[in-house]
Amino acid sequence: MALPPSRRLDFAEVPVIDLGPLLKDGPVKAKSTVDAIAKACTEVGFMQVVNHGVSDAAIERVIAESAPFFALPLEERNEIAISNSPQFRGYLPLKYKGEQTSGEIHQEAFIMFHDKPESACPMDGPNLWPSSRPGFRKAFEDYFPLTEKLGMSMLPAFALAMGKAPDFFTEMFRDPMMMLKVNHYPPQAVVEHDKEIGVTAHSDSGAFTILWQDDVGGLEIMNKSGEWVGVPPIKGAYVINLGNMMQIWSNGRFSSTPHRVINRSGLDRYSVPTFVNPNYYTMIEPLVGTPAPDFVPYMSGDEQFDLYWRIYPQKTKRVREPATV
Repeated sequence: MALPPSRRLDFAEVPVIDLGPLLKDGPVKAKSTVDAIAKACTEVGFMQVVNHGVSDAAIERVIAESAPFFALPLEERNEIAISNSPQFRGYLPLKYKGEQTSGEIHQEAFIMFHDKPESACPMDGPNLWPSSRPGFRKAFEDYFPLTEKLGMSMLPAFALAMGKAPDFFTEMFRDPMMMLKVNHYPPQAVVEHDKEIGVTAHSDSGAFTILWQDDVGGLEIMNKSGEWVGVPPIKGAYVINLGNMMQIWSNGRFSSTPHRVINRSGLDRYSVPTFVNPNYYTMIEPLVGTPAPDFVPYMSGDEQFDLYWRIYPQKTKRVREPATV
């Protein structure tokens, strides 16, 4: 039996927030915007933002280059397969399986980080690019700084929402482990099991995610009563969702909400998430209130590295050496 479709989401459940005042006047003066962000963090864990400063043209170039990339012969895409990169860069094949990937992922993707020389930090390394499509690389390298700037501009609002000074997160994101990814979800005629969908239910591991989605739809989040509801695409808006680190930092006040993707449209679906993560060596622990007695702090980069090795296909069983500050 096919999975039942989710109901359409009332905008009141995932608020649409105008970032114009925040970007123009700063977080202290834009109190109503910060209050709206705080409300979304505590009640939903998701929000859609408009007037965010990222041009439509920049994302349109990314999508214009992405569709032809995923149409390249598989042999050419596999030349830059993520399994060839110890730093998790490159092409992620359709229905990929890592050591602990759950179910059959009906998604293929391309992943990039900041391009850095290899170093003692195991996440540092070069990006992989398709040699036959130089415009693909330029589109992504032009777009990445724009969403990174947006992410950094939201940090003071998250800090104020947590009761901290606007610059509270600045040092934690001095050298952030940002990841940019473009996802391609081929159409699925029938979805019979929740392990055979585009992306199975999960919460993001990092601080927060800035997601562009096309007008096909398919993103669903779990509301407070356990019901799956669709997040409708809004032209020109980004979906912002909090990750596990933000939930931990807020000591459970903010919500890292489970979500999934099911492409029921019969069309190709594309989405472009930017994962906003702190410096590799940032320790993750509650920053307000009293931590639970059994909570064990962890290093941001170590957690991300181990997670990627579990979920992304790799040719070796490389074991990460513990990082040192």
